[in-house]
This record gives sequence, structure tokens and C-alpha cells, in this order.
Amino acid sequence: MPSPTRAAQDAVYHPYFARFYARLSVAADEHGGVAELRKELLTGLSGRVVEIGAGNGLNFAHYPPAVSEVVAIEPERHLRQLAAEAALRAAVRVDVLPGTAEELPVGSGSCDAAVASLVLCSVADVPRSLGELRRVLRPGGELRFYEHGQAGGRVMRAVQRAADRTVWPLLLGGCHSGRDVLGELTAAGFTLGPYRRVRMPEKGPPTPASYHVLGTALRG
Repeated sequence: MPSPTRAAQDAVYHPYFARFYARLSVAADEHGGVAELRKELLTGLSGRVVEIGAGNGLNFAHYPPAVSEVVAIEPERHLRQLAAEAALRAAVRVDVLPGTAEELPVGSGSCDAAVASLVLCSVADVPRSLGELRRVLRPGGELRFYEHGQAGGRVMRAVQRAADRTVWPLLLGGCHSGRDVLGELTAAGFTLGPYRRVRMPEKGPPTPASYHVLGTALRG
């Protein structure tokens, strides 16, 4: 277990949630159809890519051969260790680095594309994070996003607001269930490209985190 001093130095420290997420995400990929969504998210990418909140590295196996390098940023220590292990198995070059979405250790205009996958729900500052992605992308660079966020109906939106004000972020590593991902992207100066909404799981009663959106946005 990390010492209190080492834990304090980590930008994000959610040791129990990180272990829970590592197990849950693998199950969702293998049995919940998320692996196919990851593949769809990353198809057609090329060049140098920055991925924020890489988690345990489940995207790495789906990057196409045209990608020359993935700079994967993960602030949580346990997940970053798992991501480093996944990077060794990837077919493309992946460099796993500590850091936060709000302060990327990447040069301005140095990336051809960016990936945000199930991470904008939990960053501390969404506008600043998206501003950093715009900074590191070259002009015309593409952001691929797969996120959960705001529900379509008023009742579930009210449930999301109540959850986000109370127990949801505390129990789930800072996650917010009802952020308006598309609105945040537009406000940050991205131009939305094609996107589609996905409910996960497809069947059964929904949860506050069931409303997903997968798509692209361009840096102006």
C-alpha cells in the first residue's frame, strides 16, 4: 500500500475504486459489448495520438496500425501500472505517463488526434481539460470521444442531478453521471462531427450512467 506521503503526491488517489473499476471494465468489455465500442471509437486513427484517462489500458488493443504512437495519460497509480502492462502487449507504441487532463505533459500542436474514453465524467475541470486537448492537437486534429452523460428524459436527468450532488462522485472515484458532454465540447470550441447515442446496458432497467454518446469532434 502506498505511504501517505506517496499518496499525497498522486494527482488522483482512489485506490479502492481503481481496483473495482479495473475488474468492472474488463467484465464490461468481455460481456457487455464495450470492446466493440472501443474498436469503433478508434477505427481509422493515424499518427500521434494522446489519450487522456487511459485507465487500465483497455483501448490499447484496438488502436489501428496507422497509429505511430499513443501518449496515454493516467493519474491514478494502480490503473497506470495496469496500463503500463497493457502497453507491453499492444501492437502499436504506447507510452504511459502520469498526469492529469487539466495539465497534459504534451507539446502544443504535437498530436494528430486525441481520445477521451469514459473519462470526462470524472475530471475535476472539464473546460480546462478540453482546452488542453485543443492545445495539444494540431489545427484540424480530431477528438474521438466515448462518454456517458446527460440522459434524454427529465425524470432521469433529475435522478442524475440528485446523484451527482450526493453519493455518486463519492462512491465512484469522482464520477458525475449527468455531464453534458456535447455541450461542453461545443463550448470549448470543438466542432462536432458524427456521433451516436448508446444505452449501456441495452436491456434492463437504466442507471444514471446508462446514457452514452460516441463520436468525433474537430479542433478549429
